[in-house]
Amino acid sequence: MRCYLHAFLLCIFFTFLSLLYVYSQLASTEDWGVNGRGIPDRSGHDTGSVLRKQPGLAGRDRYSSQRSCFYSVRCKSVSVSYWSPYWRQPADVCGEKCFLESPRRARSGAAEGGCSDGGSHLAVVACGPRLEETLTMLKSAVLLSNKPLNFHIFAEDDLQHSFRDALRSWPKMVQMKFNFTIYPITFPKDNAKEWKKLFKPCASQRLFLPLILKEVDSLLYVDTDIIFLQPVEEIWNLLSHFNSTHLAAMAPEHEEPRIGWYNRFARHPYYGKTGVNSGVMLMNMTRLREKYFQNDMTAAGLRWEEILLPLLQKYKLNITWGDQDLLNIIFYHNPESLYVFPCQWNYRPDHCIYGSNCKEAEQTGVFVLHGNRGVFHDHKQPAFRAVYEAIQKYQFGEDLEASLLQPLEASLQKTTNSYCGRTSHLFTKRLEQSIRSVQREGGPGQRARALP
Repeated sequence: MRCYLHAFLLCIFFTFLSLLYVYSQLASTEDWGVNGRGIPDRSGHDTGSVLRKQPGLAGRDRYSSQRSCFYSVRCKSVSVSYWSPYWRQPADVCGEKCFLESPRRARSGAAEGGCSDGGSHLAVVACGPRLEETLTMLKSAVLLSNKPLNFHIFAEDDLQHSFRDALRSWPKMVQMKFNFTIYPITFPKDNAKEWKKLFKPCASQRLFLPLILKEVDSLLYVDTDIIFLQPVEEIWNLLSHFNSTHLAAMAPEHEEPRIGWYNRFARHPYYGKTGVNSGVMLMNMTRLREKYFQNDMTAAGLRWEEILLPLLQKYKLNITWGDQDLLNIIFYHNPESLYVFPCQWNYRPDHCIYGSNCKEAEQTGVFVLHGNRGVFHDHKQPAFRAVYEAIQKYQFGEDLEASLLQPLEASLQKTTNSYCGRTSHLFTKRLEQSIRSVQREGGPGQRARALP
């Protein structure tokens, strides 16, 4: 009998030890302090402190039952990401507009978008004096889209309140068309300064979006100097054109090799004949996270989180355009992974300053206007600046045709003596169709006038 008692006590003892071990393991998965793998301490790296002070736009879901999923009780009103050494987000953390569910939740099929209303996901990175330019880009997206939009805004700390206040000031009926999440700018701890200054301030943040937004299946990244001339959902629909190997889409850097930069000056591998431009980049991030990329550094393929730093270390003395050059190197070695969309989806001054060389835009008009080289703000290409200022000055609720399209057409008539002004009719060709579509649908710019 005594032997049975000893065995029983031993069982109880080992059961207790097992439970204690399980508890410690569970606690460690939720603990974001420093451990043997170098995971940063949550309390010591409070990059999301600004957003913790603002619990989000409480009660806005009353305007649309479709958006109730964005206010899950499982989410805290925090928007923060940590490098540890890969991007990770705690299960109960989301952002200004709560849309992320637990990263440990069960997934079904290819749907990793979490709580989704079927809208497009658009990301932008803003540092320095880019607030107004970014807001104008977002405004063009909201004005012309008929489907919900989910904005992922990565901004420096001193810009976050300004973004929040500006977007909250838009009419309620306009706000119903989009959700937004604000994130801090964060880079790998050991190389943060190098990544941040790689090209323009914070531009290389885009390389880490698949590792930050783990619950987002697909994403459209755009630079701040973008103006949409047709609904965002149209470029989003290009995802359906991907074959089984495509995981990203970009436009060529140049259409005419004789004026191409990469084929004349690059000191590193680049995609195709003239390289690709990353100012408008559509991504299937699920595929991107899962792929093993071929490279010229190892015989074995490397995952996205494994390839970025070695590429930077190898080519940092040979790259001029920073993260865009790294993307060109990656897709040079993995050409089957890239879907190349036509130039009207990323129309830049290079397409018109040496004569019109975007044939697709000549046929269908410009879909997305990219004012790189600062042409939205200087006098070098007044046609580009005219489009930017027309969107910027338009007031929500006014008639789109009378207060946006017609003034823009009048401004463009004054630019015909400039290189791009000679093709400026391409800027309004698609915009006119988009405006009429919005008016038929009763879009946000038109319904807002009914608000008090």
